[in-house]
Amino acid sequence: MSQGTPIEVVEIAHLTQITPFVPCTSMDRQIGFYRNVLGFGLGFQAENYAFLRRDAVAVRLVEVDGTVDLSVRDRQGSFYVDVEGLDAVYADMRPTLATLPEGRVRAPFDQPYGQREFHVADEDCTLIFFGEAI
Repeated sequence: MSQGTPIEVVEIAHLTQITPFVPCTSMDRQIGFYRNVLGFGLGFQAENYAFLRRDAVAVRLVEVDGTVDLSVRDRQGSFYVDVEGLDAVYADMRPTLATLPEGRVRAPFDQPYGQREFHVADEDCTLIFFGEAI
């Protein structure tokens, strides 16, 4: 064996996931929504914090004072979930989405910017966009 120059191992850094913090006024109600309606699993829960995941997508719920009105437009949040097989994801969620009050779900439709999407509002009016490239 010859002793040559040692091989330098270069570690490549890359981003792997974004996990939004989602404020909520009732931890139990919001956990129920993400678990029972959207099919997320509860990974961890503390008094005012919960971590939920479905596949590679996760959310971090943070409970805020119950007197805070999160439906006020200036406080509304949103996040986008990229999916594969949007219509199949919607079909999977459709029975539980149908239990939500009118106006909280927008069925799949094509956007002019080349995405097919459906939208869901959670218990505190955070808008969740599900979409995939057409």
